[in-house]
Amino acid sequence: MSEQLKLVDRWPEQTTRGHSIPGSRYTAKEFMTQEWEGMWTKVWLLLGREAELPNPGDWQMEEVGVEEVLMVRQKEGDVKAFYNVCQHRGNPLVSESKGTILRRFVCKYHSWAFLPDGTLNFAPDKEDFPEGNPCGKVRLQELRCETFAGFIWVNMDPECQSLKSYLGPIWDDWHARDIQSWQRTMANTMWLPCNWKIVLDNFNESYHVPTVHQGATPDTDRKAIRGHIDTYFKETQFDLSDEGHNRMVMKGGFGVGSTDEAGNILEPLASQLRHWDIDPEDLKGRPEGIREALQAAKRKLGVERGYTHYDKIPDAQFTDAFHYTLFPNFAVSVWSDGFHFLRARPHRDDPEQCLFDNWWYASPASIEAGAAAGGRAGRAMIASDANQEAPVNMLTYGEDSIGAAIEEDVAVFVTQQRGFRSRGFKGVYLSNQEKRIRRYHEMIDDYIAGDLPKPAP
Repeated sequence: MSEQLKLVDRWPEQTTRGHSIPGSRYTAKEFMTQEWEGMWTKVWLLLGREAELPNPGDWQMEEVGVEEVLMVRQKEGDVKAFYNVCQHRGNPLVSESKGTILRRFVCKYHSWAFLPDGTLNFAPDKEDFPEGNPCGKVRLQELRCETFAGFIWVNMDPECQSLKSYLGPIWDDWHARDIQSWQRTMANTMWLPCNWKIVLDNFNESYHVPTVHQGATPDTDRKAIRGHIDTYFKETQFDLSDEGHNRMVMKGGFGVGSTDEAGNILEPLASQLRHWDIDPEDLKGRPEGIREALQAAKRKLGVERGYTHYDKIPDAQFTDAFHYTLFPNFAVSVWSDGFHFLRARPHRDDPEQCLFDNWWYASPASIEAGAAAGGRAGRAMIASDANQEAPVNMLTYGEDSIGAAIEEDVAVFVTQQRGFRSRGFKGVYLSNQEKRIRRYHEMIDDYIAGDLPKPAP
């Protein structure tokens, strides 16, 4: 085994400028407009999934702010992205989230028809246009589009840098995971009454985890809390990239919630250990040994059991949380066989609303294992078409649950938005472990000022 698989690299040190992050950044329409024009239209955005476009003519449409982006699989196999708007009189071409065309996109207003590559193929009464037949002159407005890790990424800036340059170290980090083959097993989406940045602020730090998720109190020794992951800041690796993306590496903790008072290992961890030929009784009373035992077992048995990416990831990936926040609006925890997808998109005109996605992707081997063990998600995916992603559930805030653990975060998102409206809030007072939040806001301001990150050589 190479030394590279034993260790996790560190990203370059970054400095911040002491941004106070006033509440108006989350409530003011004026700032929302500056943010849209200066930042959203200049960055790479994750907006689709290749698996949802398996065949030529398959398309997917997603919204971000005031824009609707139409992504279409071409006959050559690549994907093109267009603004979802007819170039005749501005009518949207599609209104659904996905579909397939036999030959053309036909506008329902005047029947102008566009081919999958954006070419105008038909316009009624073409001889009646003073400027000549629009076919051959007019085409759909295209966006820069690339694919990576099985996702479709778009950029509204025609002069933007490449996606690989934009992602920086994340490109290599994810390339080894075979994420492009993982499948979505759960997808809950909901409009929330809060600004999108509140969501990203929350996922840019682990300071809140003991309090929000583990019930810590002023009397709690935070150093002693060891849940399924260890969020103590002195044992967490915090990384900030030159490109503006962030990473936290939190060790597997296997403490609170993993053992009972007698030291017995509880479910579902006990079954996970047995799956990797580890007897939970051998680790009774010493949960600190679980992390290394799992790493060794997965390294030894993983590839032969179908976990083919195991020979390309570091030992820490088998047990630890690799949590990334990709500028500007995407957070994700990458585990050995799962990918927790957390995305926030701005509302068209209300700074105090955002569209929030809480999705989960799983590796093929883990889906098979889950089905064999009776897991609901595994059974559902095995029973479905191999290329079929779990459908998106559009939920309603205040009526539906977006997911047990995330409900605790959402409750704070909403109350925090209320607090940001107060003239009594004068700005943040951040710990060093929350440095990533300050850097994120300074990046937004840099984009607004036109000071975009320089592409890597």
